[in-house]
Amino acid sequence: MDKTLTWEDSYAVALALIQRYPDKNLEEVSVGMLYQWVISLPGFADDPDLANDEILVAIYQAWIEEVYNS
Repeated sequence: MDKTLTWEDSYAVALALIQRYPDKNLEEVSVGMLYQWVISLPGFADDPDLANDEILVAIYQAWIEEVYNS
């Protein structure tokens, strides 16, 4: 991945999650799972303590939209 990912990059983070977890049932993904997956992504370089529910929901929504609207 060329770009460093941050919490502000919800769409790019969602795309990285799709690549890393292509077969995940999104209905089974918890906020805690999503948080752990994001901070473990290659290229993710933001402060894990900056995460909040609003940011995680934005990432989750971008993931859903990309998966179900493709």
